[in-house]
Amino acid sequence: MIDKSKNEEPIRLFEEFPPVSTKEWEELIVADLKGADYERKLLWKTIEGFDVKPYYRSEDLKKINYLNVFPGDFPFVRSGRKKENNWFIRQDIRVDDIKQANKKALDILMKGIDSLGWLLDPEKEPDIDEIEQLMENIYAQIVQVNFVCGRQAHKVLNIYLELVKKYNRDLEKIHGSVDFDPIGNLIATGAFYLTEKNDFEACAKIIKASSHVPHFRTLAVNAYLFKNAGSSIVEELAFGMAYGNEYLQRVTEQGISIDDVAPNLKFHFGVSSNYFMEIAKIRAARLLWAKIVNAYGPSDAEFTRTHIHSITSDWNKTLYDPYVNMLRSTTEAMSAVIGGTNSLTIRPFDVIFRTPSEFSERIARNQQLLLKEESYLDKIVDPAAGSYYIESLTDSIAEQAWKIFLEIMDMGGFVAAFKKGFVQKKIKKTAADRDIAIANRREILVGTNQYPNFTEYLDKSFNWQYQEPLNIPVANQEAEPLRVYRGAQQIEKLRIATDKYALSARRPAAFMLTYGNLAMRRARSQFSGNFFGCAGYTIIDNNGFKTVDEGVDAALKSQAEIIVICAADEDYPVIAPEILEKTGGKAIVVIAGYPKDSVEELKNKGLKHFIHIKSNLLETLGEFQKLIGITA
Repeated sequence: MIDKSKNEEPIRLFEEFPPVSTKEWEELIVADLKGADYERKLLWKTIEGFDVKPYYRSEDLKKINYLNVFPGDFPFVRSGRKKENNWFIRQDIRVDDIKQANKKALDILMKGIDSLGWLLDPEKEPDIDEIEQLMENIYAQIVQVNFVCGRQAHKVLNIYLELVKKYNRDLEKIHGSVDFDPIGNLIATGAFYLTEKNDFEACAKIIKASSHVPHFRTLAVNAYLFKNAGSSIVEELAFGMAYGNEYLQRVTEQGISIDDVAPNLKFHFGVSSNYFMEIAKIRAARLLWAKIVNAYGPSDAEFTRTHIHSITSDWNKTLYDPYVNMLRSTTEAMSAVIGGTNSLTIRPFDVIFRTPSEFSERIARNQQLLLKEESYLDKIVDPAAGSYYIESLTDSIAEQAWKIFLEIMDMGGFVAAFKKGFVQKKIKKTAADRDIAIANRREILVGTNQYPNFTEYLDKSFNWQYQEPLNIPVANQEAEPLRVYRGAQQIEKLRIATDKYALSARRPAAFMLTYGNLAMRRARSQFSGNFFGCAGYTIIDNNGFKTVDEGVDAALKSQAEIIVICAADEDYPVIAPEILEKTGGKAIVVIAGYPKDSVEELKNKGLKHFIHIKSNLLETLGEFQKLIGITA
């Protein structure tokens, strides 16, 4: 405690230690690298278009001009809230049967949910009785209600507001949305709901219809579509900002004030497992959106606030080892909450391959409840503030996204850029790079392309006709739809083919013929087991054989389709040709590693197959599938 009346100086911790400059740190790092390339070893080359350094210091923040801004103040990078970090916990319900949907809603509202998402059939026009039954016993003043209903949004809005009036609800306490999104329909299908002109006129009409309900939003910016097509974080943010700006421009051109348009937009961002990047993205989104809206000259900075709903991504979720999806969605939820999202949906871990079970929905709810009730993440506004790393990431992401945003503006806006194929082309390139990274295991999906569960098989009860969602052509297409898919699905197809093959034949096996140096044989057998385990093969591991004959005899007795020689590089020229000869073509012989000094010699002696850390997992396993006779 400092007594200011006595002019006491504050005690500075560690002042006895001399400061260390960046130059001194760099000199020490370079010395420790012993000649290795600094950039190659320590800089992270991100797909976002900028490098991440191995460490950050206060000097990295000198160029950032918003650091002295308080939470709740323009440009809102530090949150749109001043005193707490609370968010709505949302769960979506597909409405096939109105009574059952209402029953389910009443049940989950007693289990911690305070935001409902009604997934209505966009092709079916609802009537007031149906919506009233859907909302029966649900008190709208304490529950955020969101209708996902596509082209029916205006009709649903009118009905809902009529019911709110009928039951005499306080309009200041009504929170929710109807998520009208003709641009999202263009992205997903290549066509508008009706026509471009008609749809943007409908945007103006729906904003007018909700003008007396200040916290009910009518236009959605579904930027998560980019995430689920494989985009980078910067691309999702840049395209999301351009997408939102298109609504501002098109609706204000119809005479609607920016004060009325901006508060009606609700951004839906996907959240991936890139933990710190996702925190920074949400902070950067508020910064950029405030900047964009401010350019329209709103009457008050309050209208430049961003309302963000976050959804855990599908792109990185997996069919095999699906419980790992819980771990992924937990870190994703933490990113969203720490970044300051206004509401959050955690998708159940099994949603990508079946109708979510009661258990998976409960887990998804409880993940958020644990973050709020036990981790207290709702108590502190912008807990990431001041972190040299996260502040630098926020600035870098905003800077890179702004460059793409300006590029889109030069093309005439988001719709024009999408029709030209600019958005699709850019995302395809990023997605292709990520696919290669997954195949080469530079981007890890635990349980799929690394560390598979060897005992996990899909059985006869699995729907073998299961297909990923496809873009189905629609009438009046004006652009190429964005392809939504998952990063794991190509490797999963290989493994599904193995499981299907094993229903009527013996499951293929990979035998680890371990020999020689203990450290090398163990490391290579573990690597090889993980490699072939990704295709669903039975892995027969061994502690080590004293002689080649002993190893070959055991391998042939196992009747394994693949024999993997696991030894040191210097042993291969001696033992590998002998093993190949003694197996007599009864199995595919593979060398674990790539002994560059003897590769050509080994190839000349008939050894054709090598697996190593630079192998393309997808292509290599595909070749072995063909050799064994497994077809997808």
